Amino acid sequence: MNVNIKLNNKTKGIILIVCSAFFFAVMNLFVRLSGDLPSMQKSFFRNFVALFFSLGVVIKNRTSFASVKGNEKYIFYRAFFGTIGLVSNYYAIDHMILTDASMLNKLSPFFAVVFSALFLKEKVKPWQVLAVAGAFIGSLFIIKPSMQIDIVFPYIIGFIGGMGAGAAYTAVRFLGGRGVPGGIIVFFFSLFSCVVCLPFAIAGYEPMAPIQLILLLLAGLSATGGQFCITYAYTFAPAREISVYDYSQIIFSAILGFFVLSQTPDIYSFLGYLIICGMGVLNFIFTKKHHEKQEQTLKEEKNLK
Repeated sequence: MNVNIKLNNKTKGIILIVCSAFFFAVMNLFVRLSGDLPSMQKSFFRNFVALFFSLGVVIKNRTSFASVKGNEKYIFYRAFFGTIGLVSNYYAIDHMILTDASMLNKLSPFFAVVFSALFLKEKVKPWQVLAVAGAFIGSLFIIKPSMQIDIVFPYIIGFIGGMGAGAAYTAVRFLGGRGVPGGIIVFFFSLFSCVVCLPFAIAGYEPMAPIQLILLLLAGLSATGGQFCITYAYTFAPAREISVYDYSQIIFSAILGFFVLSQTPDIYSFLGYLIICGMGVLNFIFTKKHHEKQEQTLKEEKNLK
């Protein structure tokens, strides 16, 4: 019996963004399993794989580099803040439980709201202010501030990682609006990260067993898969319709952390997860309603003409 199932674009986008979340959760697991290696060394190998894949995509699609002209500053911002986010996230993964590190990295959409208001001069809606404030409060339940700096330090780095990723995504959104292809953006980010991380990786190089090298290469492959899945997801449907499904990474991370690493978050972390995810869902619902109202208004105005 031949069953032909046709999926609409929104469903395709949801499937791809959930696949992306899974790939990034697996990437975090491989990074953790690779053992006690410097974060810069791990970051270099992760981006070394992504560099070749993104270059291959650019060559295959015969993508022109002409779009870079006039956008060099913003490509640098994406690469610079993206590298900060990446290295910070890897440090957090090595020093925290997997789910806590993943959740702090998921603060990036809320930081993107802040940076979009500061640098792109976008108007912040009341519900976005509430969502950002709520998410930052939720992060405190995960960080659990204390005077024991050795305990809280990795959480602060994880928080900075989410901030760096949020700034990078703001630059990506700006570049996308100016017609810069995703493959070009990923290529320059990977190249920049490799160049920045290489000197540190060489200076603090730790010999690796074959299994460690394999795990880091697998982390790079997983990251590349996640990057391309999320890129293609947003070609099928706008962020306001599917972005909330990206939080499925927390579920994947919790499952992998529990069954592979025997990690269990404490009650305060669970509360933080609920608050941050709740703020994410709140922002998703109100943003979707706002755009639907705008589209309806435009449609009515068009019918009156």
